[in-house]
This record gives sequence, C-alpha cells and structure tokens, in this order.
Amino acid sequence: MEKRVYEVWKGSNKFILGGRLIFGPDAKSLLVTLLLITVPVIIFCVFVARHLRHAFSPYNAGYAILAVAIVFTIYVLILLFLTSARDPGIIPRNSHPPEEEFRYDSSVSAEVGGRQTPSLQFPRTKEVMVNGVHVRVKYCDTCMLYRPPRCSHCSICNNCVERFDHHCPWVGQCIGLRNYRYFFMFVSSATLLCIYVFSMSALYIKVLMDDHKGTVWKAMKESPPSVILMTYCFIALWFVGGLTGFHLYLISTNQTTYENFRFRADNRINVYNLGCPSNFLEVFCTKIKPSKNNFRAFVREEVPRPTLQSIQGAEAEDLGGGDPRPKVEDDLEIGEDLLKISQRRNIEEIDEDIRSRGSNGPAHTALEVDAILDSDHRAPTIRSETRHSSWGRRSGSWEIATDDVLSNSKVTESRSYMTGKEGRQ
Repeated sequence: MEKRVYEVWKGSNKFILGGRLIFGPDAKSLLVTLLLITVPVIIFCVFVARHLRHAFSPYNAGYAILAVAIVFTIYVLILLFLTSARDPGIIPRNSHPPEEEFRYDSSVSAEVGGRQTPSLQFPRTKEVMVNGVHVRVKYCDTCMLYRPPRCSHCSICNNCVERFDHHCPWVGQCIGLRNYRYFFMFVSSATLLCIYVFSMSALYIKVLMDDHKGTVWKAMKESPPSVILMTYCFIALWFVGGLTGFHLYLISTNQTTYENFRFRADNRINVYNLGCPSNFLEVFCTKIKPSKNNFRAFVREEVPRPTLQSIQGAEAEDLGGGDPRPKVEDDLEIGEDLLKISQRRNIEEIDEDIRSRGSNGPAHTALEVDAILDSDHRAPTIRSETRHSSWGRRSGSWEIATDDVLSNSKVTESRSYMTGKEGRQ
C-alpha cells in the first residue's frame, strides 16, 4: 500500500486530519495557550460584562461590551490556529546531496588499492548575491541542501525553515516565512484583548463606586473577579505587549529574531533592510507563497544511487585488493586439461592416417622411422604468458605449441606401427 508524504515525514512534526494540519512536536503547549486566553475571557463575560449590559440603558450599549469580548476572542483564536497549524515555510529535504557541487581535490588524496587518488570534496558554504551584496549560505547535512538566505534549521522541528524567526513554544510551531504575519497579528491582538479586558474591568469598578457611593476598596470587595482580571491582564501585558513592541522594531528594520541576535553578535550589516515603509509592506501586503510540500501526496520510490563508499570499495577490490593466486591456479588447471584434450584428439587423427596408409599407401622407410624416434626426445612446450586484465589483476594464460603435440603423438603411433611390422616379418 502506497504511503503519503506525512506518513514518512522525517521531521519532528505532528499531523492531524490526514496531513491537512501540521504542528510542531510541542503542540501540547498549545492547550496551555488556549486556556490562558479562554479562561480569563469566560470569567470576564460571566462576572463583569454581564453586569454591564444595563449600565448604558439609553442605547443598550452594555450588550456591545459583551459582544466585542466574544468576537475579539474568536478572532485571536483564529489567528492562533493559522499560526500553529500551517506549514511555516519548510524546505523539502533532498534524498541525495547536490551532485553538481561535488569536486575532486588533488591536494587531498587517499590511497585506494595501492595508488593515490584525488579525494572527493564538498564545499560547506557558498556565496549568493542579495541586494548587490555577497551573502554566504551554509550547507545543511540533515536536509542535504544549501540553505537559502535567511533560512535556518530548527533543532526542535528538525526542518529547514525559510525566513526562520524562532520556534515559539506557546504556539507549538516554528515562526517563518508563511506564518510570521499571523504570528504578529496574534500577539498584537492578544495585547489589545488584554487592554480591553483590563479597561472594562476597571470600568465596572468605577460603576460600582458610583452606585454604592463608596471608595475603591469597597468596590473591589464587591467584585473580586474584576480585581483578579485586572491583575492578570497587567502581568500579561508585560509579555505580549513587550513582544509586540519588539516585533514592531524587527519589522521596521526587516530583521528576524534569529538575525537580530546574530547581527548584534557578529556586528554584521543588515542587507535586507529596504526602509521602514517598504519593510512593513513586505510583511503585511505581499502574497504569502504557497507551501513547497504536499503532505497528502503519495510517496514516489526512488532508485537508490551507489554511495561514494561503495564505489571506492569496488575500485579497491578491482585494483588488487584480492589474492591473485587462486586465479593463477585455476588457469594452470585449465591449461593442463587443454593439453590432454589436444593430445587425445591428435592421436585419434594420426591413428586414422596410419591405417589408411597401411592399406593403400607405401610403408614407412627406416629414415622416416628414425626421424620420428628422434622427435620422441622433445617434450611438449607450454608457453606461459602473463597478461594484465582491464581491472588490474594478473592471471596466467597458457598456450600449447601445436607442432610439439603433433610430434609427440606421432612418436607413439610410429612405435606401435613398427612393432606390428616386425611381428609380421
């Protein structure tokens, strides 16, 4: 059965609804964020906004206070969902390193099979042009790609993310190119919600003071939830309010949180700054790029390519890594077998020739017999020739001298012929 991309995803992300929604590995912290938003708003609606419905009786404006709190909270939750449940700009991994970047370095050599070969080198960085300035980008060993400018590898999600800002545990997701806009809107909207709840709670304290014609302390005793909400919103404003101000500064200078810390540490120039108005337009008015990942697509199986280690291992074996002696012994055995076969074949041919001569042709003279007997002292000659194979092995190749084999065969047949002739005489 074919699997989909999200089922074999190598990152640390979590998927729901068949890969339609993607979260970070710490998505459970999202529940804490939901409680920190919804619980104070519910308390506000029940103990504060409900009593303010009739505070402005001529126009029933008190209902608007309750409606605004509910609608604005839903808006904040939608922004939180858009921030945490979408692809932040993950760059798909490569299944193999980029082959066009490989190069052989003759200055660094390795000994393979008794010879020095150039070592395969891979550049760890390369330079690209950004706004007329050379920017160095690094190679990611995990994703097997050169990271684009402003891209970084998130160690929590285990992915390379475009325009990586930071990994936010409160939303359980990386903040990058495709969700930074929603993240800023979420943080700024949460800041406004805190201000709204704080203001309406303070207004309710003022209404209680006017109704009972008492002091602030008496009014606070009348509505403890208002005091709790004001305290909670005051503390929360230091976090979400400070975060909103910090990101307003980053947007105005076209920086990310990651770059801000790096540029200050390295004293580098920000080459992405286009001016404050253009920077805001780039974040809020440009079209969000589509995701480079189709998590619901079926996985295509790729033919595995031979690795560098396997290629070098095969070369080392072919260049003399094995023992050549078994090959030579095999060649010797083959040579002996060929010699026996050649002798047997030539003896049969000579036997036929002698029989035909004995019946039809003239008998052999004494000179011919002596010549044949003299040739008995010559042994068959075998020439051994050493050759080199295309893979660098040395093997024995055996060639049989045909004339010597024929001479040896004639000696045997001539002796038998002469013995038969003397017996008849």
